[in-house]
Amino acid sequence: MAHNLDSKIPSGPIESKWTKTKFDYKLVNPANKRKHSIIVVGTGLAGASAAASLGELGYKVKAFCVHESPRRAHSVAAQGGINAAKNYQNDGDSTYRLFYDTVKGGDFRAREANVYRLAEVSANIIDQMVAQGVPFAREYGGTLANRSFGGAQVSRTFYARGQTGQQLLLGAYSEMMRQVDIGNVELRSRREMLDVVVIDGKARGIVVRNLLTGEIESHEADAVVIASGGYSNVFFLSTNAMNCAVTAAWKAHKRGAYFANPCYTQIHPTCIPVHGENQSKLTLMSESLRNDGRVWVPKAVGDKRHPNDIPENERDYYLERVYPSFGNLAPRDVASRQAKYRCDEGRGVNETGKAVYLDFADAIKRLGEDKISERYGNLFEMYDKITGQNPYKQPMMIYPAPHYTMGGLWVDYNLESTIPGLFVAGEANFSDHGANRLGASALMQGLADGYFVLPFTLGNYLGGTKLEKVATTNEAFKAAEHGVKEEIKKMMNIKGARTVDSFHKELGNVMWEYCGMGRNEAGLKKALQEIPKIREEFWNNVRIPGDANYLNVELEKAGRVADFLELGELMCRDALERQESCGGHYREEYQVDGEAKRDDEKFCHVAAWEYTGENKPSVRHQEELKFENVHLATRSYK
Repeated sequence: MAHNLDSKIPSGPIESKWTKTKFDYKLVNPANKRKHSIIVVGTGLAGASAAASLGELGYKVKAFCVHESPRRAHSVAAQGGINAAKNYQNDGDSTYRLFYDTVKGGDFRAREANVYRLAEVSANIIDQMVAQGVPFAREYGGTLANRSFGGAQVSRTFYARGQTGQQLLLGAYSEMMRQVDIGNVELRSRREMLDVVVIDGKARGIVVRNLLTGEIESHEADAVVIASGGYSNVFFLSTNAMNCAVTAAWKAHKRGAYFANPCYTQIHPTCIPVHGENQSKLTLMSESLRNDGRVWVPKAVGDKRHPNDIPENERDYYLERVYPSFGNLAPRDVASRQAKYRCDEGRGVNETGKAVYLDFADAIKRLGEDKISERYGNLFEMYDKITGQNPYKQPMMIYPAPHYTMGGLWVDYNLESTIPGLFVAGEANFSDHGANRLGASALMQGLADGYFVLPFTLGNYLGGTKLEKVATTNEAFKAAEHGVKEEIKKMMNIKGARTVDSFHKELGNVMWEYCGMGRNEAGLKKALQEIPKIREEFWNNVRIPGDANYLNVELEKAGRVADFLELGELMCRDALERQESCGGHYREEYQVDGEAKRDDEKFCHVAAWEYTGENKPSVRHQEELKFENVHLATRSYK
């Protein structure tokens, strides 16, 4: 039976909620911290910062990653920057404005209290990372530089050239490795989490597969943190790294953690267009490029001239025309849809007609090539290497692509899921971005959760919860291990004729076609007919060569695709149920002049889905969203 969820938002004014709550939280004294163990799954920005902070506090931490090194986490790919309300530019920024922009950017579908806390701790993140030696860009006088990002009219994005995520991850990674060296954190690399172990209703450990040897291992703890990233690879072609998957979060979901807003996925407007049938991933060009690049298409349908031969008066700088106050810095969902509209009109460029121009000619004329190279040099180089075209001499070509996922495991204000003792951080949770994430807010949320939220909320849980000692010999661990082994055995025994990738690609085509940039009732219903057929074929005809007891990349992929096949169906169900448009969830039946039309009366809530068993329909629960500090308004960037 569906019910309303308790988000445990503290009482009092929004400005003092977090301060008051931290004081009210139970504490664990330093000597007792050493008696508690915590598992952290994932070592990107959220996981590495959480492991580093918890280790520093004295807890015994076990950190797990699927890569050979935490430095391979997908956080490295976040190029453009990290938001923080420092107001260094003296241009009117504040904690409240960052809070407001984030709530508005998410189309009023995020929880106010969490977003305000995120804005509040954002300034501390910058100080923390500078102290760790992150080489942020600086102005001539030595102060930290800022640039603009979509959805904001102030400059609040701190950056390290076009490799901000990589530099921030190196900072968090170095802090975590310091704790590994001291002995407070134990790092287990090349492990994939395949189950959560729940004992007496609480998360008490995980089961993992050693990806090098195939060995199934169990690990116990007093609490578990999942920080395993997002699920955009459900689309097959996305900007995510190949190893990004939903598996850790999905296994937790099947153990009782509700999955919130799975249909909220973000399409990023500045991706290098698809170039062939055999492509396995897409490459993102940072949103920071929209600071100086101007987006346009030819005014005439089917104009195939070289862009440099098309005069100014025959160009449509459509973002500047449609959204004069935000221009090229309109939010991602808005910019993506406008690019799709132009291509649907027949004014798209490239051989496919599925691209628009991102032009730096004006900026190079204004600032000089050296300045543009200083700001974006590595991004220009990457574009040149992939496309063979020099963006200093001609416009880049870009097209929207699946990128970030705002949906994820449901968590309350304490970042605790519906399984007590199971906490979720970063992109793996749903909490801060509503229906559309503003650029440069992913790094902010990951580090806020790991450095400044979890150390308090986990301490409160451990200090106020009676936990019996458990060992991996417990029956619950044995049962979970047995289940994991049986699933692997089942997959290996199929011995079908089709590759894992062929199923992933087929699912991705269905998801992009019917649950991508535009969605409608007929398409979603068709997807809900198609996906079960693909899943049935997968379980009868997938071919996984090799052995389960050794390194087996196809087996790894098969497990992830099996989870994507289940998630894809839930995403389409969620999108079908949400009969409104908001942010990146664009239902074509609910719009005015191509802009999203919300239904606040019926859908001003979070949808959180409960798994009820194989081949049984999930139950949709709700968390009502209350807006006491921001007026619910129609989003406008004009």
